[in-house]
Amino acid sequence: MGLFGKSWVAVAAVTALLAARPARSQSDESHAVAGGGITAAGWMGKVDANAERAGQTVKDAKFAQDGDAFDVTTGPAVTYWNPANLARGNYTVKATFREAKYMNLNNHPHPYGVVIAGNEMGTDKQSYLYCAAYGNGNFIVRGFGPEPFQMNGRHGEDNAAVHKAAGPGEPVTQEIAISVKGNRVECLINGTVVAGYDKAALVAPGKLVSTDGVYGLRFAHNTEVTVTGFGVTKE
Repeated sequence: MGLFGKSWVAVAAVTALLAARPARSQSDESHAVAGGGITAAGWMGKVDANAERAGQTVKDAKFAQDGDAFDVTTGPAVTYWNPANLARGNYTVKATFREAKYMNLNNHPHPYGVVIAGNEMGTDKQSYLYCAAYGNGNFIVRGFGPEPFQMNGRHGEDNAAVHKAAGPGEPVTQEIAISVKGNRVECLINGTVVAGYDKAALVAPGKLVSTDGVYGLRFAHNTEVTVTGFGVTKE
């Protein structure tokens, strides 16, 4: 093949790649949830900045309480909290997440988990940390301070402690906790420490203002999860 033939093939390949990108992006859009909003007493929420720019709000996701359980369906990615839920010093926040139908509302795994160290929540200056699990065996530790910061990579990492669904539409359950003790912050999934950090790596410019603050729940977009056992234990 001559030089011009090779150039034509390269151009065609790049064109095809660019043409495919919008289709993938469109398939992963945040779909508004009918009858959405927050009905659990005392709870508040805030969607991520990109969802806000697209005109979405917490009314495009659903957060409801049924006894001691929370039923959550997103929409846009949302962080939920109750201002009365404050944790200081040494503590552990945990909850159990059941995805009854893995990937029910999306075409690839999306995470959910617990939030700690929330300060100035609901504002453009909010900061917090979360540890979240995917139903494919991965987990991710991220925060906002107020810009996003990543502690274990953009897409997280896998760990044998994280449960895997048998396949799309199958159930998967994760118990997720974040523990603050002394100068260490650890994420535990299904009873195993999957990540740990010195406070100095988290409480820093552009990250957290403190490990003291509001604790809550975090859900990526297009997820459907039931949460039980949510609470804090003082160490």
